[in-house]
Amino acid sequence: MLIELDNISKVYRMGTEEVKANDGISLSIAEGEFVAIVGKSGSGKSTLMNILGALDVPTSGKYLLGGEDVGKMKDDQLAGIRNRMVGFIFQQYNLLPKSTLIENVELPLLYAGLSARKRREAAMAVLEKVGLADKWRNFPNQLSGGQQQRASIARALAGSPSIILADEPTGALDSKTGTEVLAMLKALNEEGKTIIIITHDKQIALQAKRVVRIHDGKIDFDGDVNEYAAVM
Repeated sequence: MLIELDNISKVYRMGTEEVKANDGISLSIAEGEFVAIVGKSGSGKSTLMNILGALDVPTSGKYLLGGEDVGKMKDDQLAGIRNRMVGFIFQQYNLLPKSTLIENVELPLLYAGLSARKRREAAMAVLEKVGLADKWRNFPNQLSGGQQQRASIARALAGSPSIILADEPTGALDSKTGTEVLAMLKALNEEGKTIIIITHDKQIALQAKRVVRIHDGKIDFDGDVNEYAAVM
């Protein structure tokens, strides 16, 4: 199993109070799945995303990512497993404004220690894959929103990660461009990539094959997208 969460909780202290953002979540995701994690603002889905992406660790419970216990990792180990196994796509793209497109895409490869030549070859290959090879010298502000999101997809793919973790990937896009981005994620899933979309939008969740719904820090639905469509 690629992802295994066993009764994980995440507790934050706010003054004298404790807030359980995630409360006893158990979840398994196999390699090659296309999963939408859906929930309203404040449901705990963003906290769960941070844990899945090894950006944070659970307060209690166990999280195995590719068989490795993330909960016991130090910061440098978390950075290493993130860089090796997870590609991130964000709602606001998170591209470096003063870096060219290819420099943005090369960034995770730089952290991975690849040579300049290998970084350039890998970055150009993924830019070609998302239809932006001719824009490699451009800066982010010279691109449309859809092109910037495709660039962020290229960056996520650059290190050949096992998982693509997409946080509201269409939230800043018009409906036509959003549909194109979702089609690209579906195509990546067909190629064997594990895709996890975090969203508050039920219609976006319907594009996945499996839906996990979070409510008050707990999973209250986990099933096939057709089952979700019947209960949403």
